[in-house]
Amino acid sequence: MNLSFKTALSGAAMLFTTLFAPAQFAQAEEPSSTQAQIEQSGTLRVGMSTFAPWAMRDKQGALIGFEIDVARRLATDNGWQVEFVPTAWDGIIPSLLAKKYDVIIGGLTITPVREKSVRFTQAYSHSGVQLAASSTLAKEKKTVADFNQRGVILAVRRGASPVQVAKEHFPKATLRQFDDESQVFQEVLNGRAHGALSSSPKPEQEALRHPDALFMPFAEPLAQGDEGFALRKGDDALAEQFNEWIAARQADGWLKARHDYWFKSLAWEAQVANP
Repeated sequence: MNLSFKTALSGAAMLFTTLFAPAQFAQAEEPSSTQAQIEQSGTLRVGMSTFAPWAMRDKQGALIGFEIDVARRLATDNGWQVEFVPTAWDGIIPSLLAKKYDVIIGGLTITPVREKSVRFTQAYSHSGVQLAASSTLAKEKKTVADFNQRGVILAVRRGASPVQVAKEHFPKATLRQFDDESQVFQEVLNGRAHGALSSSPKPEQEALRHPDALFMPFAEPLAQGDEGFALRKGDDALAEQFNEWIAARQADGWLKARHDYWFKSLAWEAQVANP
């Protein structure tokens, strides 16, 4: 084969690849309108909801917590400022879809139902759902069957994953739903509910804080969960950018170190008025 023919053939192949390559490959490289807006403004708007130790207010009113550390580091590493948009948990996905912020970084568990509405990144955190029970009202209850009875009252956070877990494991129990995580456990401490379901480590930490009032009836979580950043459908390029960041922070140990600080210790409690 002579050189000129090889050159022509190579050029034809390149032209064919350019014209007829699958559309998804070309689209994957194009920034979404969200990505372009972030770069133009220099600010990443983060939707989140307060519940310890994911996100909470310190004694001066500033936001602190695992998710706050994650969002700030993500923004810093990309050369952006960060703007937090506190949002009620049951409205956190609708507000994302309404473009009130660019991404949810708020302990949002990846589920098939949620994947129908949003684009998740890969998991950056892993947790489970546990139950902390009243030492007074539920002192004789040790099994799932004990709590799955009529007359049993369980407190959960409205719109959060533990709601579905409670419905699956305790269909006979009555669920009381609250907008704030602190209200969930206060309901049990006040003697108005037999137990509270929440993502770990909240139940375990509350049982440590109130050893005379709360206990952990189950050795294993009721459900395991993976948390991801949530974006709007179509923000694939931005999701991949975030995936690269997650992989890098997992590789260098930063995510694990921050997760261990907030989830496996109570060293941060002195910063918070009401943890």
